[in-house]
Amino acid sequence: MDILENQRAFFASGRTCGYAFRRAALERLKAEIKTHLAALYEALWADLHKSAEEACLTEIGITLREIDDQIGHLHRRMRPRRVGTPLFLRPSRSRIVCEPFGCVLILAPWNYPVQLTLAPLAGAVAAGNCAVLKPSPYTPNVSAVVRQIVESAFPPDHVAVVEGHREVNEALLAERWDYIFFTGSPELGRTVMRAAAEHLTPVTLELGGKSPCIVDNSADADIAARRIVWGKFLNAGQTCIAPDYLLVHQNIKAPLLERIKCHIRAFYGPDPKESPHYGRLVNDKAFERVASYLGNGIILAGGETDPEQRYIAPTLLDLGRPTDGVPVMQAEIFGPILPVMEFVHLDEAVEFVNRHEKPLAFYYFGSPATGRDILRRTSSGGACINDTVLHIANDRLPFGGVGQSGTGKYHGAESFHTFSNRKAVLLSARSLDIPLKYPPYRHFGWIKKLLTF
Repeated sequence: MDILENQRAFFASGRTCGYAFRRAALERLKAEIKTHLAALYEALWADLHKSAEEACLTEIGITLREIDDQIGHLHRRMRPRRVGTPLFLRPSRSRIVCEPFGCVLILAPWNYPVQLTLAPLAGAVAAGNCAVLKPSPYTPNVSAVVRQIVESAFPPDHVAVVEGHREVNEALLAERWDYIFFTGSPELGRTVMRAAAEHLTPVTLELGGKSPCIVDNSADADIAARRIVWGKFLNAGQTCIAPDYLLVHQNIKAPLLERIKCHIRAFYGPDPKESPHYGRLVNDKAFERVASYLGNGIILAGGETDPEQRYIAPTLLDLGRPTDGVPVMQAEIFGPILPVMEFVHLDEAVEFVNRHEKPLAFYYFGSPATGRDILRRTSSGGACINDTVLHIANDRLPFGGVGQSGTGKYHGAESFHTFSNRKAVLLSARSLDIPLKYPPYRHFGWIKKLLTF
C-alpha cells in the first residue's frame, strides 16, 4: 500500500519526533476543525439528524478539548521521566522515555463520527506518529468533511484518510501496522484482533456492550429520570455508553417511570419526530433490528416508528422481573428502546449484572455510599454514581472498556501514552565499574545483601 510505505519513509525521517512539529500539527488540526464547523454541523444533521447543539456538546466540543489538552501538556508529556534506581544499580540513573510507535491505523465508527475519529488522532499526532484514518461509510457526509479537514491540516505522508466499505477494511487490516486503534462492536473487534495477531500488532479496542443502570429506592426519582432520559436518548440511543437497560427497585419504579415520561416530553415535545433535537437510526438495517425489539415487552411509552425516516420514538419497554430470555436483552440495543426490570433486593440486581459480560459503563442512582460499594462489587470500563455518560467528558479520566467491552484506555494523558512506547532507559556511568556483577563472582555475599536476600 503506497500510503503506508510513504508514511513509513516520512516517519523514518524523524520529522514527527520534534516538539515544534507536533504542536504545529495539532494547532493546524484545531484551526481546520473550526474552519469547517458549519460543514460538520450540516453533515452530522444529514447523516444522523444530529442537532448543532448536540453536535457541539458530544462531537466538536470533546474533540477540541482533547486537542487543547494535548497541546497544553505536550512538552511535559514528551519529557523523559526520572524514576528511582535501586542501590545495587548505582550510580546508574533511570528514565522512562515515550517514543512514538510509528504508523498507526485508526478505524472509526459511525455513531460519533467526528469525535471518535479526530480525538484519537490528536493523541496519535501528539505522541509523534503517522496515521491513517478509516471513517465509517455509514456517515458519508461526515466522512467527506473529515477528509477535507485532514487534507488541509496534514500532508498525506503524515496523516491520510482512506474511505470505503468492508473490502477496504480488509485491505487495511492485511497490512502490518505499528498500532491499531479500533472503535466499534465486539464482533468487529474480534476481526481486528485476529488481523493484528498475524503481525503481533498492539491494539486498543473500544467496544461496547449492555451498560446497566440501577435505580435504588434511595434515588431521587426526578433527578434520576432526567439524567437517564438524556443519557439514553442522546443520538437516538446510538451511544456506546448509553444506559442499555434499567434495573429499578420496586418501591420507586412507578414514580421513576412517570418522571421519565415527563422528561421525554420536556426534552422532545409531544411528538419527538418533530423535535430538532431527536436523532434518527443510521440506516435501514439498524432501524429494522431495533424496531424488532418492540414486541419483546409491554410498551409503557413511545413505540411509534416511521421506516422512511428511520424514526423510532423514545420507548420504555417493561420486561417485569430481571430476565435475559428475550432478544432485546441478548445484545447491545444501540437505539432508543429502554427495557425496564424491577428488583426487590439490591443483591438481586448486582447478581444480574455480574452474570453477564463486563460492560463499558455502569450507572447507579441512590445513596453515594451504596453506589461506591456496588462499584467495588462489579466491574466495568467506567461508571457514574447519580449520573450517566458524563464520565466521558472529563479528559483527566481514562476512557475504555474491560473484558469484552474493550481493552486499552485513552483521553488526555492516556491518549498520549496509548500511542507511545514507554521505553525503559538505564544510563550507566563510564567512570566507575563495580566488579561484583562479573564472573567468577567473588564476594557474592555482598551481591546477595544488596539484592535483599
